[in-house]
Amino acid sequence: MVRNGAPSAWVACPESAVPVPGAYLLGSDEWDVLPVPLFLEASAEGGFIAAPPLPRSWEPGLSLDLRGPLGRGFNLPQGLSRLGLAAFGETASRLLPLIEQALRRGAAVSLFTDIPVADLPFAVEINPLGSLPDGLEWADFLALDLPLPRLAELDSSLGLTGQRRLPCPGQALLLAAMPCGGLADCGVCAVQSGRSWKLACKDGPVFNLEELVTR
Repeated sequence: MVRNGAPSAWVACPESAVPVPGAYLLGSDEWDVLPVPLFLEASAEGGFIAAPPLPRSWEPGLSLDLRGPLGRGFNLPQGLSRLGLAAFGETASRLLPLIEQALRRGAAVSLFTDIPVADLPFAVEINPLGSLPDGLEWADFLALDLPLPRLAELDSSLGLTGQRRLPCPGQALLLAAMPCGGLADCGVCAVQSGRSWKLACKDGPVFNLEELVTR
């Protein structure tokens, strides 16, 4: 199926295997060299809608080996009133489940992205990604979808120059290759956190922003 201009897929699995927003399953068929992380885009009866990107070789009806759920997902705070979302990669799909959670709590939601997103609730405000620094004072929690190679430029993207610090708490889903799913500690998805290193595949892929070394 195609949602928001990109291929998504319905994945059949038990309810207990559906990942929370930001966590993932590893999926593979008999021909895949490496398993593929599958993130929640939307709930669906008998499984879930997996967010893009997905392998072009996968066809409807394909049987997959699934492992998970794995990793740590987003954790919206209690008392949330204004949620800021920002997608830095090629899709905002992995952030969409947070919109439903926030609206159920009565929170306002603003999405910062340069990617076209269809079928959003009318209550969601959409802004260009470049206006995110101006939105930081509005939000009381920030959730980001960020490719790991772009972590080094995060402070400048948030307008955190000089002594300016993030005015609200937040979390970031760091999108990285996670071929071992935490089994081998291969280090491909290593992330610097304080004076140590963590692995996105099992310590993340969602990290608190204050954990991350971005400068």
